[in-house]
Amino acid sequence: MNRAARPLMYAALVLCALLTLLPFAWGVSGSLRSLDEIRSDPGALFPHHLTFGNFTRLFETQGFGRFLVNSVVVALIVVAGNILAASAAGYALAKLDFAGRRLAFGAVMAAMMVPFTAVFVTQFVITVDLGLADTLTGIALPGAALPLSVFIVRQYALSVPDELLEAARIDGAGEFRIFLRIFLPLAGPAVATITIMSFLNSWNNFIWPLVVAQSMSTYTLPVGLAATSQAAAHVTDYGLLLAGAIVVMLPVLVLFLFLQRYFVQGIAGTGLR
Repeated sequence: MNRAARPLMYAALVLCALLTLLPFAWGVSGSLRSLDEIRSDPGALFPHHLTFGNFTRLFETQGFGRFLVNSVVVALIVVAGNILAASAAGYALAKLDFAGRRLAFGAVMAAMMVPFTAVFVTQFVITVDLGLADTLTGIALPGAALPLSVFIVRQYALSVPDELLEAARIDGAGEFRIFLRIFLPLAGPAVATITIMSFLNSWNNFIWPLVVAQSMSTYTLPVGLAATSQAAAHVTDYGLLLAGAIVVMLPVLVLFLFLQRYFVQGIAGTGLR
C-alpha cells in the first residue's frame, strides 16, 4: 500500500471504530444517569451527576435473579447442543461416506437460507404439541443445533487430514471415540466460533422467549427487562433499561474477548476448501 495512503486508511478505521463505539458509550452513560437527566438531555455522553442507582434498582427488581438464571440455563443448553449435535452433524457430513450425504448437506444449506419468521408459527405449534410451552427446554431447543453451526464445523472438518482418522480406525477406535477424542480437540477454532455465535443467538433472543414463556418464572433477561422497565403510567424507565442492557451485554463481551483468537481462526478455516 502507498505510504501516503496509510494515514487516510488509519483515520478512516479510527472514525469507523468511534462510530461503532458511540452507541455503546451512550448506553453506558445513560445507565449512570437518572431518568430526569436522561429526559432533559438525552444526547449527552457524560453524566452530569454520576449515579449507580439504576444498577442498584435493577438487582433489587423482583424476578431479575430468576431472569438471569433462566438466560444462563437456556444459553448452556443451546451451546451444549451446538457443540455436540451440530459438531457431530458437521463431522459426519465431511468425513463419513453414507447414502444421501449430499442431499443432507443441501438440506442444511437450504435451512440456512430460510428466515426464522418463515418457520416461527410451525416451531411454536410443535413446541405446544410436545408440551414444552412455558418451559426453558422449549425456549432452548430450536437453537440447539443451528444450521450455520453445522456448516461451520463441516467446512472446518474438511481441513482435517483423512489419514489421521484412518490411522485411528486401524487402531480400533470407533467413530464416536474418534469424534470426541481426536476431531473435537482439533476443531477447537470451529467449536469456539459456534460457541460464541450460539451463545449470542440465545442470550439476545427476544421474540421466541417472549412467545413461548407465558409466565415470569420462565422469562429470560431480554423479556424480563422489557417487562420490568415499564414504570407507572406506561413511561419507560430508560435508565433501568440501559443498565439492564449493559448487564446483558457483559457476558457476551467477556466470552468474545476470551475466544476471539479462536473465533477468527474458525471463520478463516471455513474457507480452506
